[in-house]
Amino acid sequence: MTKDFDYEQMLRGELYLASGIQPENKSIHGQKIMQQINQEPLENIDKIHELERELFGQVGDHFHVTPPFYVDYGRHITLGNHFYANMDCIFLDVNRITFGDNVMVGPRVGFYTAGHPTDPEIRNTQLEFGLPITVEDNVWVGANATILPGVTIGEGAIVAAGAVVTKDVSSRTIVGGNPARVIRKLSEQDTTKWTELKAQYEAKKSTH
Repeated sequence: MTKDFDYEQMLRGELYLASGIQPENKSIHGQKIMQQINQEPLENIDKIHELERELFGQVGDHFHVTPPFYVDYGRHITLGNHFYANMDCIFLDVNRITFGDNVMVGPRVGFYTAGHPTDPEIRNTQLEFGLPITVEDNVWVGANATILPGVTIGEGAIVAAGAVVTKDVSSRTIVGGNPARVIRKLSEQDTTKWTELKAQYEAKKSTH
């Protein structure tokens, strides 16, 4: 038997017992850092970022996770460059949660890697599992969305507010609803519209 069988089972996405994880691998360390962050005055931004670097497994350049937020372990979470999450987000990282670059997350979004057996007798033995979540580059996740175990959100996709994402999201699509379904594909019309609005903004600003 390996040194920490249940912890390794957890990260492989197979059945494990949380009670069987060895003390050195349990989630309490990350939750203590999370608690420190959530109690830190918001104006102490440098201290918050210092603690977030300690909490998360890997961070890129220019990231910010707005307190309060909640994690299970913290160390199983990877943040890409230019990552932003608004307040009250939940990252249940019994398996890995990986964010690409330029990801924006609205308030009260939940990323849940944890799952339980559908058979009640097996579930009552406290066996559980976790599947990884991947959010690719340039994704925007709207407020109160729920991302379930094993989901990949493709590059440039948008998850509408309140959506419950139960399966993979294709690149450059907008999904919404419960369960989330494709609303439409993003197109050149989107690019044209927002490029024109950006140009108008810059022109107004230059004359202000």
